Amino acid sequence: MAPQGNRRAPVHVAVRYGTAELRPDPDRPQGWTLLVDGVPQSYVDLSDPGHLEFPYAKLLGRVVRMKTARHVLHLGGGALMIPRMLAHLRPRTEQLVIERDPELLGLVRMYLPYPDSIEVRLADARAALDQAAPQAYDLIVADAFQGAAMPATVGTSEFAAAARRALRPDGLLAMNLTDIPPLAQTRIQAATARSVFDEVALFGESAILRGRRAGNIILLAGHIPVMRSGKDERVVGGTDLAEFIGGAKARLDEPG
Repeated sequence: MAPQGNRRAPVHVAVRYGTAELRPDPDRPQGWTLLVDGVPQSYVDLSDPGHLEFPYAKLLGRVVRMKTARHVLHLGGGALMIPRMLAHLRPRTEQLVIERDPELLGLVRMYLPYPDSIEVRLADARAALDQAAPQAYDLIVADAFQGAAMPATVGTSEFAAAARRALRPDGLLAMNLTDIPPLAQTRIQAATARSVFDEVALFGESAILRGRRAGNIILLAGHIPVMRSGKDERVVGGTDLAEFIGGAKARLDEPG
């Protein structure tokens, strides 16, 4: 199914949680960037679902490719960037995507149609995870954002405990984090994950993990595959992670 309307014209739509824009890529005939309130959320090339444009998406995509998973839960939908890639590479994978914004989902369905094999459900990410059956998933991908910030409810020890319950014993949680130097939020998120999971690691560009610039970091918890980092990448785990966390404390749900 082809996109609706003028391929070259950006599309602006008021959605439940802001203003969404679909911006065409001048270099890729079927490439689109989804932005919400001016913040890039997803990039999709309808002719090449395996193409991941954003640097963090390439890192996350490598993690997903390394994990053999038959049942995957995606917390945060956007334009279904990672689910499309996985559906293309492993069509038999059962995927459930949780998206909270009905208007945003309607926009994506109209302009960026996705495979019927991907189930999408309108719900709050934390509520959906709390209601998930025990040991239902091999992989949970948490990529939920409100603009440029991760919702507080998906960054607590209780969230991590819910994820651990929903994962099989060899399951993996992969979370997209965004932070600025000196990476205070990443240290808290790592401490939070370590309060629940035995094995936790951070995967990202070296410059970001060393606190030299802002950007995205992938937090891994559970049964972590052996990650081979590139020249400008770094994996922080074990004693290095403990040193990185320092005195940061786990974040808990707000009372009430």
